[in-house]
Amino acid sequence: MRLVDSHAHLGAEAFETDRAEVIAEAALAGVERLLVPGWDAGSSAAAVKLTTEFDWIEAAVGVHPHDAATATEADWAAIEHLAADPHVAAIGETGLDFDRMHSPPDAQLANLRRHLRLALDTGKPAILHCRSAAGARDAQDALIGELRAAGLGGVAALRSFGNRPPAILHSFSGPVDYAAAALDMGVAISFSGLVFRRGEEASGAVARLVPGERLLIETDSPYLAPPGVPRGSAPGFSGRRNSPKWVRITGEWLAEQRGESQATIGAGLVAAYDATFRRQPPGQDRPSRS
Repeated sequence: MRLVDSHAHLGAEAFETDRAEVIAEAALAGVERLLVPGWDAGSSAAAVKLTTEFDWIEAAVGVHPHDAATATEADWAAIEHLAADPHVAAIGETGLDFDRMHSPPDAQLANLRRHLRLALDTGKPAILHCRSAAGARDAQDALIGELRAAGLGGVAALRSFGNRPPAILHSFSGPVDYAAAALDMGVAISFSGLVFRRGEEASGAVARLVPGERLLIETDSPYLAPPGVPRGSAPGFSGRRNSPKWVRITGEWLAEQRGESQATIGAGLVAAYDATFRRQPPGQDRPSRS
């Protein structure tokens, strides 16, 4: 089964001692495309550096909603500079988190709006985190409103992206009508190990709704380990550390939900990744740097 991991935080401390081995294991497991997002200025720079070491990895640069209130103008200047790098394929991780609320809503909204403007300016899609408290949907509703206000689904997005997705709902969580509203604006949807958790039952219906050309999967490593990932399988990590090689579990779930063969799903995932992130073969538009 061909595989992609459209969201893996390989810059996280959980991979500090064995990052190269984790990347090698991903390749052996069939992962052909891998995107590493930043969550602040420092991790974004580290993600870009990683792409210069592994030419099949892409980076995304941005400020996570948890860090929205602490990001400085200097941090934003660094993000905007990095966004122009040819190794950077997306803007983010950004979005809204009204569950843990590490930054106040106003700061999260301002942070999101800056990312959406940068995505439209660069033609690189925004990677969107969205979480509400259990039983609520306020973050999802607010996100849809912000996407519409930014011009997604309209002339501005068409001018910047053509028929490519202007954004990705990363690690999807939410009701079916929320997904439908995002799909109406041309947004792509990515599924992670979160689909196996109680309360995420709507994800199966959404997986069947997404057009194949806008369907992605991810691990959100080192978080959201799916069933089957053992405890204590990583150096110095006693819990269930997720890693890109485990994306296969979500891929198999996706094939089952859609009633498609693993071969069909796998080929579609690679094609959707390449179209979404405008990926070209190494050496064509990804110059190496010293």
